[in-house]
Amino acid sequence: MKLLIINNLVSGFREGSIYDFIRAFAADGDEVCIRSTDGRKEIGGLLHDAHTFDLVVASGGDGTVASVSYALRNTNIPILPFPAGTANLVALNLSLPLEHHSLSKLARNGDTLDFDIGELEIGGSTFGFALIAGAGYDATIMQYAEPAKRILGPIAYFGAAVTHAIAQKSHFTLSLDGKTIESEGLGVLVLNFSKIQFDISVAHDSSPRDGAFEVVVLKASTAFELIPDLIAGLLDRGGDYPNRSDALEIHRANNVEVVADPPMEVQYDGEATKLTTPFKARILEKACRFIVSEEALALYQ
Repeated sequence: MKLLIINNLVSGFREGSIYDFIRAFAADGDEVCIRSTDGRKEIGGLLHDAHTFDLVVASGGDGTVASVSYALRNTNIPILPFPAGTANLVALNLSLPLEHHSLSKLARNGDTLDFDIGELEIGGSTFGFALIAGAGYDATIMQYAEPAKRILGPIAYFGAAVTHAIAQKSHFTLSLDGKTIESEGLGVLVLNFSKIQFDISVAHDSSPRDGAFEVVVLKASTAFELIPDLIAGLLDRGGDYPNRSDALEIHRANNVEVVADPPMEVQYDGEATKLTTPFKARILEKACRFIVSEEALALYQ
């Protein structure tokens, strides 16, 4: 096999687990090419000949996976999201193992499925996202968790959420497939995959292969009012699937436009853009091919 690895040098704890993966994977006749970036080299430029490889490994956090996925959209090139970041939510949603021997077996023999990804337009720039784009409270969490992620890991997000529980509210004007909706709250989330930190599902009926986003307005006045919905998300794992409270207003759409007054900062897949609303998002249906575990194959197929 020919394997292309895109290695984000500054993701996660920088423990070099990708090199353990290479040792576990490599067999007689294999070719493994590793290309690294510390953020200065654009990931798209590292993928110019990706079509000549059997598989691309995106080693880094969710932002790295999103960048690789968007650059390889509609190419049918298989991508393995290698969990070398802080939260690794794409890997979580795909039920991928964390151990490098198991990942190497999946890389060689694993199944693939095609998934939707999102395209985000903001401030004259375009980004791809696999998981979630949003404005408001979630962007605040990403911003304030950033300095502590390498020390605390996923707990950094929880700490940022608690210490900034009293957040800015805005009035939202949403255009959902051309239909205008007015609302207000702490933020707006545009979901593709629905699981976030600690295996919590924001919307239990969300599917990343149905050609549509779930658009969630956080209507709470403070973050503490979202706690019942977090508990409901945890209960999803047991198959109870309780309804979300009135603190979450959930819609479905293929094309989304969000205007906030006052404006709110925007993030995608854990990346703080330092840009503010308005933004647009559109679904790219089954544009990305991921390596998946047997559990994910059963869940999504």
